[in-house]
Amino acid sequence: MSRWLDVTIPIQNGMVHWPGDTAVSVTRIQSLKDGDMYNLSRIEISAHSGTHMDAPLHFHSGGPSIDAFPPSAGIGAARVIQIVDRQSVKPQELFRHRIRRGERVLFKTPGSARRWQASSFDETFVYISKEGAQFLADRGVRVVGIDYLSVGGFLKDSSESHQILLGAGIWIIEGLKLSSVAPGRYEMICLPLKILGAEGAPARVLLRARNSQRSVGKIPVHSRART
Repeated sequence: MSRWLDVTIPIQNGMVHWPGDTAVSVTRIQSLKDGDMYNLSRIEISAHSGTHMDAPLHFHSGGPSIDAFPPSAGIGAARVIQIVDRQSVKPQELFRHRIRRGERVLFKTPGSARRWQASSFDETFVYISKEGAQFLADRGVRVVGIDYLSVGGFLKDSSESHQILLGAGIWIIEGLKLSSVAPGRYEMICLPLKILGAEGAPARVLLRARNSQRSVGKIPVHSRART
């Protein structure tokens, strides 16, 4: 059986974050080595740092908050799709993948590994265009994930892409670590923190190659992409 791959970005001091959001701070405020009775940390973080989920409430007043996320939406079959376009995810590229209703689709975009390694935010990350978002909404997908901090762009289509996806009832995963994951079909476990009334929350995301794929070394591979 294939092993589980952790595609979660570790929470750590100095990690890249969305401009204007709270910088991540992990501070040890009690320490055994200093003579305290136990180790204790304080964490300051935006709900949208690192690997996290967006609830419809993020862009739609009155929409479901993250505590309403149904676990069944985050557990089950998922597909990692390699994106070639270096600007955005567009319908022209999505069309050939024959995306179907109810799917969980995760987009592996060009340059994501380099972006996560950088200390500063990259404004030119690959995002889902508003046309791509509408394509996914029309297909009726259940979950959409992407490997940087937002499904919408920083310079273009930020609000529009979010509004389309979340308005269609699609749950969003942002900040995935997919650089060492081959395109293909997986089992996924994705559960956000259950924060009452919040519009988003950090999440832990695991993938495991399905039986049609096999793992070689650290990177799961498959002989032929399924569409």
